Order: sequence, then structure tokens, then C-alpha cells
Amino acid sequence: MWVLGLLLPVLLLMQGQGSWGACVEVDSDTEAVANQEFRLGCIFCKVRAEVRANASVDWFFKAPHENNFSQIYSYKAKKANILDQRFYNRLVWNGTKSAFDLQDVSILLNVTFNDTGTYRCNLNRTLTFPTHAIHTHIDKNFTLTVVPKLTRPEASILSEVMMYVSIIGLQLWLLVEMIYCYGKISSASIGDAQRESTAEYITASPSQKNTEDLQVAE
Repeated sequence: MWVLGLLLPVLLLMQGQGSWGACVEVDSDTEAVANQEFRLGCIFCKVRAEVRANASVDWFFKAPHENNFSQIYSYKAKKANILDQRFYNRLVWNGTKSAFDLQDVSILLNVTFNDTGTYRCNLNRTLTFPTHAIHTHIDKNFTLTVVPKLTRPEASILSEVMMYVSIIGLQLWLLVEMIYCYGKISSASIGDAQRESTAEYITASPSQKNTEDLQVAE
């Protein structure tokens, strides 16, 4: 029982660590289709998931003909604000929900051709330790291109063709193997039947052999 008492806190700690989940920083796509919904992706993983933190994010946009960024969106303490009239009713929060610590700070955009340009997501995070707090500031930039129809890279098309060729080749190879194995099994079955018939004839009594010979003669 005392061993279980020692192990129980460790097991609870491991369970708590498993509940934090994994975080992977994936870059946003950079090609959007006009008049469709597009996810402006931005993820900032926290190195130590067990540390308490509060975070806020600001999004900025710069059109190709502009020299400076303009703030278009902010999200803090579970409250979102659209700050640029060009994006009114077209931005929706798509990041971390029900938490003051933000790792996924992505937003959804209903795309128009005027949305081509450079986007910046700016994260401010405060890490709270028992004796002190640390403020961090991180940002990411990416350029978005709006097209009338999504185009596929040549490498993607080639890889899909190679995949189908591989599948067809594998199916043909399996068919040949099945036919070969069926032939081997059929040959083995015929050989076994002939050997059993010969063995039965050899072990038969002389009277049985004479009877069978007469039947064959008739």
C-alpha cells in the first residue's frame, strides 16, 4: 500500500502532463481563392506547457502599394475586435478558445481580390512564475496571394500520378502472385491424390487387386 501511495502523485503528474497536448507550429498557406473562406494560420507554441500564461494577439495587413502595416484585428481576454473597415464582417476568430493563454492565434477570412498583401500576427505573452513574470513578444509575417482558382503545383500532380501507378502495379503483382499460388496448390492437390491412390492400391489385398483388375478389364 505504501508503494501505491508513493506512485499515485507521479501518476497524477503524468496524467496532467498528457492532458496539455502537443503543439506544432505550422506555417500558413499563402494562396487563397477569391470569394471563399481562408484560414490565416499563426501558431506560437509555448516551450513549457505547465507554466501559467496570458496572451493577446494583434493582426496587421499591408497591401502591395502600401508602405506601412495597418492593424486589422485584435484578440485579448476572449474578446475580438475588427479594427480596419476593409475587413468588417469578414474576420472570425479560429484560434485557441476558452483560455487566456493563446497558442493558436489563427483567424478566418472571407477572401476578396483586395486581400492580396503581407500579413503579420503579433503575439504578446506573459509567463507567470511563483516569484516573477516574463513578458515575451513574437511576430510572424507571410505574403498572401489571391487567385480566381486554386492552382496545384507540378510536384503535387506528379506525386499523385506516381501514387496511382504504384497502386495499380501493386494490384497486378498481387494478382500474379495469387495465380501462381493457386497453380502450386492445385498441382500439390493432384499429386497428393495420385499418391494416395497408389498407396491404397499397393496396400490392398491380392483378392481386392484381382477384383479391381477384372472391373477394369470389363
